Formats: sequence, C-alpha cells, structure tokens
Amino acid sequence: MSLIETLALGLVIVFVAVALLRLIATPLKIALRLILHSALGFGAVWLLNATSAVSGLSLGLNVFNALTIGILGLPGLGLLLLLQWVLT
Repeated sequence: MSLIETLALGLVIVFVAVALLRLIATPLKIALRLILHSALGFGAVWLLNATSAVSGLSLGLNVFNALTIGILGLPGLGLLLLLQWVLT
C-alpha cells in the first residue's frame, strides 16, 4: 500500500468511528441519565425509610420504586406513597 492509500484508509476509519459515536451518543446519554436518576431515587427511598420512625412513612427499597422516583421525581414519590396508602 502506498502512503496515499494508507492515509485515505485512515481517514475513512476515523470518519466511520466518529459517525458511529455520534449515532450512539444520544441513546447512551439518555441511558446514563436514567441510571443516575434511578440511583437518586434509590437514595430518596433509603432516606425515607431511614426517617420512618419519625415520619411514619416507609416504602419498599426496590428497583421499581427507584425507577418511578427517578423518572417522575418528587411527584413519583407522592404517587408511591399515595398508592401505598390506598392499598393498605
């Protein structure tokens, strides 16, 4: 291979790599944001359970509750508490 062919192949590889990175960047960003918010929701449920002796409120510490609070935020916490109150 000549030098020009090698440079052209290198440019094509770089172009394809950048195109693939741009293609998966948005779904990856959304997935990482969902994981971060779910971790924060998990922390909120843990904090709620840690203060249950004072407040009298508690929720199960599981992935469903963490995802609900992570996606919906504070209204999700209210929704889960209301759902628990209605079902008990």
